Amino acid sequence: MLRFVISRLPSAVAVLFLASVLIFGLLRLVPGDPATTLAGPDASPEVVETIRVSLGLDRPVWEQYVLWLGNVLTGDLGRSYLIGGEIGTLVAAGLVNTLWLAGAALVLAVGLSLVVGVAAVLSRARWVDTVVTGFTTLALAVPTFVTGVVLVLLFAVAFPVLPSGGAPPGGFLARPDLTWQYLLLPAVCLALPVAGALSRFVVESLRTELAQPYVLTARALGVPRRRLVLAHALPAALPTVATVLGLQIGNLLGGAVLVELIFTWPGLGQLIEQGISRRDYPVVQVLLLLSVAVFVAVQLVTDILHAALDPRVRIGGNS
Repeated sequence: MLRFVISRLPSAVAVLFLASVLIFGLLRLVPGDPATTLAGPDASPEVVETIRVSLGLDRPVWEQYVLWLGNVLTGDLGRSYLIGGEIGTLVAAGLVNTLWLAGAALVLAVGLSLVVGVAAVLSRARWVDTVVTGFTTLALAVPTFVTGVVLVLLFAVAFPVLPSGGAPPGGFLARPDLTWQYLLLPAVCLALPVAGALSRFVVESLRTELAQPYVLTARALGVPRRRLVLAHALPAALPTVATVLGLQIGNLLGGAVLVELIFTWPGLGQLIEQGISRRDYPVVQVLLLLSVAVFVAVQLVTDILHAALDPRVRIGGNS
């Protein structure tokens, strides 16, 4: 297993390096000048140039990149041009809230997809299959912003039983009884597309396993269908489901940005929106690179989990 993990590290490092180059370079192509924005519309060219020099924007792009990457590797994320404060502090505060949201959405998505998938396979009723197909189609087809608006209109306006947005007063741990109320609507909105995609793979994986010879033999020997699904087909299908889940986590993290804007959730989505709108390069660079790093880490963990569940993958990866 250790050799398998080590074999995956070079590609992960290469992806992060290429991502850092692309992020840094592409942001420099965005129209606008942070120095001009910081100086204000009435500032003289001399003042703007002074600010550019103080921010290091007068240096060649490659030199700015080398300095930035060196600082990031040593843990110095820099300071925000326009939002204000150390970027590390800003990211840490937003990351906690985003992790709460993404974690809750992930639990909901996995739980819902397993329930829907197992129910579809266990039940022989045609209406159950119709309901499952309708759920997965709607979950994938309806845009996230539409789902968010509908949830707010239903549960915060028409029937005001849940907050329309924001975070619990005082933080998540200060009032645990309020946490789920603020977390439920954005978590459901974020979880539905992931649950829809994952449910399809759960159903197909279970049906594939149920068609295997060992399952057919067990069925001929009189083993109950429920036991075949829960004790045999489901564990055998988990490696495939885990791989798909790893890919869906990337979609979940990307969707979190939009969901946080809809529900005014004080996470990284709000921070990256502020950074882009104000052309705050250092903030956007760190957040985009962090997103890539998280995605790469998730894929690495998914590969390790897949190899742990299926020894054939581990043997193939070491050969």
